[in-house]
Amino acid sequence: MRIIETHAAPSPRRVNIFLAEKGIEVPREELNMMTDDLKTGDFAKLNPWARVPVLILDDGRAISETVAICRYFEEISPEPALFGIGPVGKAEVEMWNRRIEIGLFNAVFAVFRHLHPKMAHLEVPQVAAWGEANKEKVAHELTRIDARLAESPFLAGDTYSIADITALVAIDFMKPARLGRPDDFGNAMRWYREVSSRPSAQA
Repeated sequence: MRIIETHAAPSPRRVNIFLAEKGIEVPREELNMMTDDLKTGDFAKLNPWARVPVLILDDGRAISETVAICRYFEEISPEPALFGIGPVGKAEVEMWNRRIEIGLFNAVFAVFRHLHPKMAHLEVPQVAAWGEANKEKVAHELTRIDARLAESPFLAGDTYSIADITALVAIDFMKPARLGRPDDFGNAMRWYREVSSRPSAQA
């Protein structure tokens, strides 16, 4: 079993934090998405969508997409439960992770991929107007997250979950996207300081 990744990229980092929380170690294979062509050769056969990370199982099967990889490890190592406990708990984690992923995470990504010059070879075509439009969406999503964190210690309730991992990585990625930090959002920053201090955040 191994994970093919670009270690510094946000999506592999979500998996790495998840595995660190689980205490699971998996060998890594580095593939630099900025210099290696993910659309050709053996990697393209593993993941025609040309994105990292990809988990290669012992039998050779490949699993891509961040949440799918995390769900695999949740199944084989249920504790701690990062996808929630019980029907309601699992639904709430799914709800918040999807909200963060579709909202903040994708908006930050759009700003970075459509405005950063180094992403021109990966985001074809780059649409600067779309990158600019997503700056406002980032602020809107942070407002909603801040309101949620005024009433809850973590995004999906009283315990840390994959939703918090997704939001942490999105907020950290605001810096390379040249969006600064959400210092004006007090509840979000309280939460951010707490989740950033977890050892897994350094994975």
